[in-house]
Amino acid sequence: MVRMIHKTALLCFIFQIFVESSSAARILPSCFGKPPPQRLRELLESEMNGTRENPKPILLPCCYDGLSARLVGRSGFEATFLSGFGASAAYGYPDTQLISYDEMRQAAQYVSEGLSSSALEQNKDDVTVCIVDGDTGHGNAVNAKRTIFGFAKAGMAGVMIEDQVSPKRCGHVAGKSVIGFEEAVMRVKAACDARDEYEQLYGEGSGPLILARTDALETNGFDHAIERCIAFRDAGCDMTFLEAPRTVEQMKEYCTKVSGPKLANMLEYGKTPILPPEELKEIGYTMAAYPLTLLSASIKAMQESLDLIKSGQPTDDLIMPFDETKDVVGFTQYAAEEKRYSVE
Repeated sequence: MVRMIHKTALLCFIFQIFVESSSAARILPSCFGKPPPQRLRELLESEMNGTRENPKPILLPCCYDGLSARLVGRSGFEATFLSGFGASAAYGYPDTQLISYDEMRQAAQYVSEGLSSSALEQNKDDVTVCIVDGDTGHGNAVNAKRTIFGFAKAGMAGVMIEDQVSPKRCGHVAGKSVIGFEEAVMRVKAACDARDEYEQLYGEGSGPLILARTDALETNGFDHAIERCIAFRDAGCDMTFLEAPRTVEQMKEYCTKVSGPKLANMLEYGKTPILPPEELKEIGYTMAAYPLTLLSASIKAMQESLDLIKSGQPTDDLIMPFDETKDVVGFTQYAAEEKRYSVE
């Protein structure tokens, strides 16, 4: 037993030397993979410094459950966003913070599993990274820190924190209001501190990146909203999101005045002009989210199918063949794994 313990200690010592060597530092990422936040950070950096070599910004079709996440991953997107609007809808509620932190954390877990399973099926080295809607942090600044930790453990690469008064609501609907300037900055700072503390506990690159959102344009005007974005950057956030700019000129001014990665929210029929991805990149946006496209398309398809069923008409033109449906939800991979571990 003593000899075994000594042997184990020796192996651990050798592994530590291996890790600390410069050659090992180059090998480990490909052998052991990278935490989602680190991969998101590298993706953002490559877009910001021009090494990504893509005429479009980073596109984020927004998912809302495990199935939609699998579809995004299978389609080859680099990143996605777990929409609070979509997740609320999947639970059967509007986006007015009726679902709890734990329900959203559980949705993040399902999305994380959907993205990882689709990557394994395609034998991809990198899983599609996901930023999650953290709403207002689900309470005060201390609650916001717990929210960051919970989403980190669920496999999220980033967390969005906003400055609305709780209960918050979709940024493109009436009735929203924001907290005061100083409180908003402290909420973002708490989220950034949680990111750093998580990384201190669990290792470099593990702390989820913070996307700080302001809805102050609607309530306090454009100039004040820009001041909030700048203050959020000073507080340590990794990315900013000015919600619902009304004109292309406002979008350009935001990108000019605020440093760091920036998110454009391309909500069809919303308040912000819908621009081609190439134009968004030219303006200065790093990412472009499509928050309700998948949800809205699925609602339309289901309503049309229900109308056909109700009227007694065939639905063949609207649905996929059964074999394709089984493949999308994971039966093909399940059968392969079942065979892999079968016992004669």
